[in-house]
Amino acid sequence: MPLATTRRAGLVDQVIDQMRNAIAAGEWPVGRRIPPEPELVTALGVGRNTVREAVRALSHAGLLEVRQGDGTFVRATSELSGAVRRMCGTELREVLQVRRTLEVEGARLAASHRTDEELVRLEALLAERDEALAAKDWGRLVERDAAFHVMLVQCSHNTLLAELYQGLTEAVRASITATVDTDHEDDHVSHTGLLDAVRDRDPARAAAEAGAFLEDLLERHTD
Repeated sequence: MPLATTRRAGLVDQVIDQMRNAIAAGEWPVGRRIPPEPELVTALGVGRNTVREAVRALSHAGLLEVRQGDGTFVRATSELSGAVRRMCGTELREVLQVRRTLEVEGARLAASHRTDEELVRLEALLAERDEALAAKDWGRLVERDAAFHVMLVQCSHNTLLAELYQGLTEAVRASITATVDTDHEDDHVSHTGLLDAVRDRDPARAAAEAGAFLEDLLERHTD
């Protein structure tokens, strides 16, 4: 249990902070049910009303989802991510359109600003992604593909852009899952050209590569 007994005033805020940290750190993964209320009360050393207020606040922020009779589940890893999920919902087209907006500029900037160390990390992530594809390990493929795109935008060295994209993590992962074709593994979008453009420090080509594969996904998987 990643929680500690609270001791100072402002108990609700303290509980919110601890629960938010547990979610952000992956102690409570997205999609999983959090500990039941009695367990939280004991772990935190606060009353039921305090726990309920904290859960209510995090639910309103989009991090948690209360399912009557079933428990409370983690819905997103941050307030920004929760807001994005509320805005996009399950509309794949909207998610891909937002990804295209952010990733094209992210790729353009990454080609200019990436470091040698970051390039090595990108190469490793793409190699792991392609290995997962070859092994038909679809869960691993989604994980590594999403990590590659997050790292690519981080290579832009634009803090705000990277933070905005980080807030899309769950939506990005969901869109990748929705576009993985497990029946035709040879027909998956390749990111080799995108990586080559970033390696060659060619901003225009990197942006074109990022825009092209997302446009391809839009044409393949949405009406």
